[in-house]
Amino acid sequence: MMSVQDTIQQTVSSNPVVLFMKGSATFPQCGFSSRAVQILKACGVNDFVTVDVLADADVRQGIKEFSNWPTIPQLYVKGEFVGGSDIMYEMYQAGELQDLLKDLAA
Repeated sequence: MMSVQDTIQQTVSSNPVVLFMKGSATFPQCGFSSRAVQILKACGVNDFVTVDVLADADVRQGIKEFSNWPTIPQLYVKGEFVGGSDIMYEMYQAGELQDLLKDLAA
């Protein structure tokens, strides 16, 4: 059986865009997660994987250890940790997130 860390690693490495969030893209469970989804969609990325950390306490804690980042949501692009909703917003305002995601936009 895979450990939580192995499962997280496999998820972020096998999907181009992964958002660990509270809830789902269609029904976010917190404002920060909702903003993260809105930012991705504003960048033209509609095809991304979401992982609901509220559904699994081990994943909820494991993702914080995996990234060494204490908050949710967390965005991964091409296997690399990008940041949470505040960082996503700042990168979006600066045009950096659009550049990072341009190959993945619809």
